[in-house]
Amino acid sequence: MTLNKPKPRPGDPSSDIAHFRNAMLDMFFAPRAVAIIGASEKPRSVGRTVLRNLLETPFGGTVYPIHPSQSQVLGIKAYPNVAAAPEAIDLAIIATPAATVPDMVRECAQAGVRGAIIISAGFREIGPEGAELEQRVLQNAYIAETDTSPASRLRLIGPNSLGVMRPHRGLNATFASSFPRKGGIGFISQSGALGTAVLDWSIRENFGFSAFVSVGSMLDVGWGELIDFFGADDQTQSIVLYMETVGDAHAFLSAARQVALDKPIIVLKAGRSEQGGRAAERHTGAQIENDAVLDAAFRRAGALRVDTVADLFHIAEVLAKQPRPKGPRLAIVTNAGGPGVLAVDSLINDGGTLAQLADETIARLDGILPLHWSHSNPVDILGDADPALFAKTLDVVSHDSQSDGVLVVLTPQAMTDPTASAEAIKPFAQMRSRPLLAAWMGGAEVEVGANILRNAGVPVFAYPDHAVRMFDYLLHYSDNLRALYETPAPPAREIDDSVRVRARALIDQARAENRTLLTQKESQEILALYGIPFVETHLVTTAAQAVHAADMLGYPVVMKLNTDEILPKREYDGVILNIISANNVRATFRAVKNTVTNLLGKEKFRGVLLQPMLNVRGGYALHIGSMLDPQFGPVLRFGAEKRPPLTDAQGQPLQTEPTTKLMLDARFRDDALGLPPLNTTLARRMMERTRVYKILREADVNTDDLEQVLARFSQLVVEQPWIKATEIHPLMVLPPFAGDADGSTRVLALDARIVLHDPALTEAELPRTVIRPYPSQYVEPYNLKDGTPVTIRPIRPEDEPLLIDFHEKLSEQSVYLRYFHALNLSQRIAHDRLARIATNDYDREMALVVERVLPPYTDNGAGGMAKREILAVARLSRLQNSRDAEFAVLIRDDMQKQGLGTTLLTKLVEIGRAEGMKRIIGEILPENTGMKRVTEKLGFKLKYDIEEGLTHAVLDL
Repeated sequence: MTLNKPKPRPGDPSSDIAHFRNAMLDMFFAPRAVAIIGASEKPRSVGRTVLRNLLETPFGGTVYPIHPSQSQVLGIKAYPNVAAAPEAIDLAIIATPAATVPDMVRECAQAGVRGAIIISAGFREIGPEGAELEQRVLQNAYIAETDTSPASRLRLIGPNSLGVMRPHRGLNATFASSFPRKGGIGFISQSGALGTAVLDWSIRENFGFSAFVSVGSMLDVGWGELIDFFGADDQTQSIVLYMETVGDAHAFLSAARQVALDKPIIVLKAGRSEQGGRAAERHTGAQIENDAVLDAAFRRAGALRVDTVADLFHIAEVLAKQPRPKGPRLAIVTNAGGPGVLAVDSLINDGGTLAQLADETIARLDGILPLHWSHSNPVDILGDADPALFAKTLDVVSHDSQSDGVLVVLTPQAMTDPTASAEAIKPFAQMRSRPLLAAWMGGAEVEVGANILRNAGVPVFAYPDHAVRMFDYLLHYSDNLRALYETPAPPAREIDDSVRVRARALIDQARAENRTLLTQKESQEILALYGIPFVETHLVTTAAQAVHAADMLGYPVVMKLNTDEILPKREYDGVILNIISANNVRATFRAVKNTVTNLLGKEKFRGVLLQPMLNVRGGYALHIGSMLDPQFGPVLRFGAEKRPPLTDAQGQPLQTEPTTKLMLDARFRDDALGLPPLNTTLARRMMERTRVYKILREADVNTDDLEQVLARFSQLVVEQPWIKATEIHPLMVLPPFAGDADGSTRVLALDARIVLHDPALTEAELPRTVIRPYPSQYVEPYNLKDGTPVTIRPIRPEDEPLLIDFHEKLSEQSVYLRYFHALNLSQRIAHDRLARIATNDYDREMALVVERVLPPYTDNGAGGMAKREILAVARLSRLQNSRDAEFAVLIRDDMQKQGLGTTLLTKLVEIGRAEGMKRIIGEILPENTGMKRVTEKLGFKLKYDIEEGLTHAVLDL
């Protein structure tokens, strides 16, 4: 059975969902009636400027000045309030003193105005008094529910907003002095002043905009909804943001992760330094943000972060005109050696790679270039190169198999013709397989040629280092998107409910004792439950037990204090290494016990831990940890271990060669941050940003186990919200032990610590991950009618290979009923498409799969995975900014008539209720009689639409 018409994923401009989403904000971008509250004839006033701009750029609607005492403003009839206007107002622009704004907002809400732009300043940026004023504004925007209409809300942009522009419609609802060209850039700025400067600059630089929005303090409408809007907007090709604060981190990440798959999102985030952050705080009233965490968030969202305003728009142009590189290797063609060297320096410093041209490429260039050409990359074709030689050289280099992009550099030497050279290379503007950039160096002499290239689609820059920086940005952007699209490896071990329960029991025991710090042993037990491999450890409470444990482990051993207190390190370090005899064990145990008793009291001694003293020579010392960010919640950290010199049982430094190949001095940092949850792909991407990971790869260390460990550590942080911070230090990557059968590298944790939140908090008050984790509460077993056991569970990115097999077993009829048209197999199983389907933002969309374990394979409980297959897929897609959701169900042909249709739709209805949905809707083809029976049985109301030729199914929840 194939159920209801599928919908393109949210963000597809052709989808009904996308049009619905746009309708939620269209009052700001396509208003039919606009009221200016605070319209004025006073020269240079905001009210006068906004009114003049609306009149001078006709947008196809009507303008109504609002003034309490004047009958007309600038010769146009005025009204005392918005309720007095002769037609319903779509958009109000409020430009009155801050103290009056709450009342103005109440009048707009009561009059049925759909949206308002608050130009006025003087709110949270001035302190508590302004913040209180903002809350009154927000409260007055809500319209109470009545017997005849449901509760609704006046949508707000601002306060402290410059306004909104929509060049394609001629809408200029701002007090800016210039109106930009039409184009494909959706520009959202948190600074109105910077916005006006950029708009003026864009005219000279020939950039065009699909829209401009000054969001101000983002009291209501923020980054998330606007990114959604532009993601679904046909006229917007790329989205650029000037950001001083991220605001609602969850909404931003949710929208950006969805839209970045279709359109570039480019961010200039101000306030990177502490002083800059404080300046942004004074400007917008927002809290200071952790810049390193923001970097991690932008990468996770697939957004590209740039450093300057010029880069913001130049990279938008490059992304609109040129393909993304498949790798970091850049080939450079130049008619001057110096600029080529400059380009190489910039490339290497930015993390790119100078392409090593293939031998056949060098041979072909030898056949066309002068004897004294550079014979390597950069390809220096010498200063007397004519236009034809530029073209021939570019033709050869553009086909080189060892390069991922090409930069052409021209300097205006006496023999150079910049205009003719541009004409000669113009045919290479769309190489498609790799990007082409140009640096036309000089002034007026090269401008005509530069414009020829720009008009052909080749981004042109004044200097080669600027062009190389754009190539570097392309690399970062491609890398971010690959992380979104790449299929992760399946988990080596599934974490089941029993693990979660046992870990929670250990945490609850500490909370019951009013503790926030777990002992070393408790921390190790919880981490081990989640599959983190630990060195063999024995907890002992007497000297005799300590000797017995040491004898079993073999000497030398390590002794560690098992405490739930943080002891002053000057008085006691808590770790004693290289204990070589039973007598030393007894003496060390007594010394440790006496120290704890003297410092904390006898009742605080919880024993010691005994571990073997491992031979870690040739290994690598790493750390993994989690911390709490006030905006983004739990944040993960990975990097090289940083620690002071090691000491022996007598407290003396160990006079030996370094114990590991990498153990950084505590003064240096080598770590990367990431947002949970992580799969193996995201874990690897996070680790790749560290020096230690590069060292591991250069040493041919297999890092697959590290990926699994970091992914499971992420799962622990997500599933146990009472954990405030945790750290594994060190996590050793060790060479094979003597006698190992497989000879593989070992990953082994030696020490760990977990810190809990204040026990006085309630569960609801605990910080949560900003990205919704896997909804394991919707996993449940089920038996088909023939008794076959299956599992119904939410989809995950690792399912992509299973989805390929699923689609290979669908009939053409099932495909037609699902997609309303023929869709061949190669289209259905394309990687980009399946990666999107399998990667859900669970707040926006809940896709379920029915999974069967194939006999005779079963989970072996020792890290092996069973062979599985997907029998059906069901999907519930939330309509953005609403409490409605659409459903779809697709069942493999050989699995129909097993009760899956009814079961899956029932499950979607249950999820809809649990997720707070108001309605579930769907569309049914006339011939889909099975679908009609299922929906009617579950209480859906059916209505046939003659024009569409479809039956609409609606269930009120």
